[in-house]
Amino acid sequence: MKLTTTVLGTTYQMANLKEVFAKANEEKSGDQLAGIGAADAKERIAAKLILSDLTLADIRNEPLLPPEKDEVSRIIESGVNEKIYAEIRNWTVAELREQLLRQTTGGDDIRRLSRGLTSEMVAAAAKLMSNLDLVQAAAKIEVQSHCNITIGQRGVLSGRAQPNHPTDSVPGIKASLYEALSYGIGDAVIGINPVIDSADSVKNILLATKEVMDKWRIPTQNCVLAHVKTQMKAIRMGAPADMVFQSLAGTEEGNRAFGIDAALLDEADALIRSEGTGTGPNLWYFETGQGSELSAEAHHGIDQVTLEARCYGLARKYKPFIVNTVVGFIGPEYLYDSKQVIRAGLEDHFMGKLQQIPMGVDVCYTNHMQADQNDMDNLAVLLAAAGVNYIIGAPMADDCMLNYQSTSYHDIATLRETMGLRPAPAFEAWLNRMGIMENGRLTALAGDPSLFM
Repeated sequence: MKLTTTVLGTTYQMANLKEVFAKANEEKSGDQLAGIGAADAKERIAAKLILSDLTLADIRNEPLLPPEKDEVSRIIESGVNEKIYAEIRNWTVAELREQLLRQTTGGDDIRRLSRGLTSEMVAAAAKLMSNLDLVQAAAKIEVQSHCNITIGQRGVLSGRAQPNHPTDSVPGIKASLYEALSYGIGDAVIGINPVIDSADSVKNILLATKEVMDKWRIPTQNCVLAHVKTQMKAIRMGAPADMVFQSLAGTEEGNRAFGIDAALLDEADALIRSEGTGTGPNLWYFETGQGSELSAEAHHGIDQVTLEARCYGLARKYKPFIVNTVVGFIGPEYLYDSKQVIRAGLEDHFMGKLQQIPMGVDVCYTNHMQADQNDMDNLAVLLAAAGVNYIIGAPMADDCMLNYQSTSYHDIATLRETMGLRPAPAFEAWLNRMGIMENGRLTALAGDPSLFM
């Protein structure tokens, strides 16, 4: 491998692939905090030039985290289709990028190609793309998934109803949920982040959401985003869980910090398939986000974009119904301002979609970050153009339990109207029966939760 280049009279020598990958990233405060980012724009350009000339075989032959040391690496490696990889192993990263962006390359072409790629190759391509490139390439990729209903169809923008409550009050959760439903939000999932991580609390919330679904015959799926072990206990106690949830990291050590490993995920997978209430075959909900490995001191000197791509390589094993990157939730230590958040959201969406993940994004930021709601509106529009499967809906875009800023129920409705998008077909049919939507547009009844009282 050639790890040297000259830019404007200055010669840059990179020590190894980890350094090339890290310095080829667009500027991220997390990489700077880890001490691995480019010193300036010139060095970043130099790293991109070196990366662009590397072959896919170069990347696979020098793993950033060897499989013998990390189970996430082993899972990613085991998922590679060797026949397809052999056809493309001598492509450079620049050629991979060009193939993805070429007008004659369609979604089926990309779907086949993706089976021969590792997560590191996917990350490498993202590093060479502009924001518009990330939108264009992702928009070609359609990833459908089915739990109780199917989402991800072209022209569909689904929404997760996130009716969190600061005390897990069931009446409070229901009040927020009714507002979400009145705006046509909830086809991706009715998903609650619990305050109390106990099996009894999880069971109570699952029973409450399932009661609403059954009473109003709502075609969707429910999930409580507790730790996977807590959910497993609740399911064994008879809780009606359509899916099981867990946050993921891109390294084995990072996942240990979350209290999980592949063996536990395998056990949960078997449980949700045997005792869960979802139709399937897609019965998982995963969340990710750039920077979690650095938070756990489990990044192994690898940049946060590449680690995020590895999360999707791990998720792919379990054929999830939905995955989303909580893009601005961790804070400015990892994504300093709106420019970095917008870039990360587009990177994550592209990298997940390229690995055939049914990808959503929590378009969000924390209150100590250099960002505001207008920035989130910008990212939401870009993601809608890129064909994101779903985004998050919280009352007034303000999560009263997690204390961060996201997108509102009304924001998702506005994106659908503005971008010519629709809810999932089965959910839209229910909205029509309820009089909330007609001919693809919300009616005068929309936004009135008293419909459900």
